[in-house]
Amino acid sequence: MSKIGKKPVIVPSGVKVDIKDGQISITGPKGNLSRLTHEDMTVALEGETIVVTRPSDNKKHRSLHGLTRSLIQNMVTGVNVGFTITLEINGIGYRAEMKGSLLELHLGFSHPIMFRAAEGVTLDVVPKVNKIIVTGINKELVGSAAAEIRSLRPPEPYKGKGIKYDYETIRRKAGKAAVGSGV
Repeated sequence: MSKIGKKPVIVPSGVKVDIKDGQISITGPKGNLSRLTHEDMTVALEGETIVVTRPSDNKKHRSLHGLTRSLIQNMVTGVNVGFTITLEINGIGYRAEMKGSLLELHLGFSHPIMFRAAEGVTLDVVPKVNKIIVTGINKELVGSAAAEIRSLRPPEPYKGKGIKYDYETIRRKAGKAAVGSGV
């Protein structure tokens, strides 16, 4: 059995699960999510837990088993608690601000960059500490939006300027070393 796939997904109180024809719908206090599961995987609601089973032990089914269980767990966590990713902006003159639903980024280019998040993703800016907070109930969309924002100006290794995840550490490189008199 898959170590991840064999664990049941515990459904917290306040979260409603509906499984029909390979479609799983989960509704909670933060919203609702639905997803089609792979036709080979069997998803069943047993009391207050969701159990995923696989038909055989071949490699494809083993990998789908853990994946399906993880996707369902992320859906349950998303509608109950939600997901948050924090980005930090480092660099002189680098800043972010909200203009309505658009995120305006000043990242050292000759023009500001306007970023619109996908439906279901909320952006917030803490201007004093130059942080961008990306929140939502769908883990895939939140991670994708954060990665897109980071890709606009990834951190560079010499001065550490750019946009980085708050938990990320940038390995710094030494600059040019001073050489002797050179004659």
